[in-house]
Amino acid sequence: MVKYFLGLNDLKSSWDQVFAAFWQRYPNPYSKHVLTEDVIHREVTPDKVISRRLLTKTGIVPRWAERLFPTNVAHSAFVLEDSVVDLKRKTLTTFTWNINHSRLMECGLASFKSSINKTMKGFEYVLAGMQGETPTKTLRETAKETALAAKEKAKDLASKAGPQKKQHYV
Repeated sequence: MVKYFLGLNDLKSSWDQVFAAFWQRYPNPYSKHVLTEDVIHREVTPDKVISRRLLTKTGIVPRWAERLFPTNVAHSAFVLEDSVVDLKRKTLTTFTWNINHSRLMECGLASFKSSINKTMKGFEYVLAGMQGETPTKTLRETAKETALAAKEKAKDLASKAGPQKKQHYV
């Protein structure tokens, strides 16, 4: 069970781009599970921007939980995200937590790390688009291209080898 997780990331972009991308990171191909994002509260001072957002996302629940809740409730999760942007120190700190089903179940470290990785890939995708670069491909796209290239390479090698003569031993 994961209670606390600290992740530090160094993004190779300007502060202004990171700041802007943070507010534009959904939708992206790495976070298709995030359905909605709503700002509940925002406070802006000369030094900081403090906000609270509510995210709605899809999720996989254990089979026993599917029997307890209606389908639309069992497969959706509400996540609160608090963020503090320190404009002088140029830091961005976020805190997120699930607010439904939290008394009945908790996620394990593997699923949590997977979610963090998808979040960072999505953030990098948005940054690449803002910088005019071609965004990196999704894992599925890369795997598909690799499989097609391997298939073509195998066909090429097979055609170069030509028909094999069977050896007969007397």
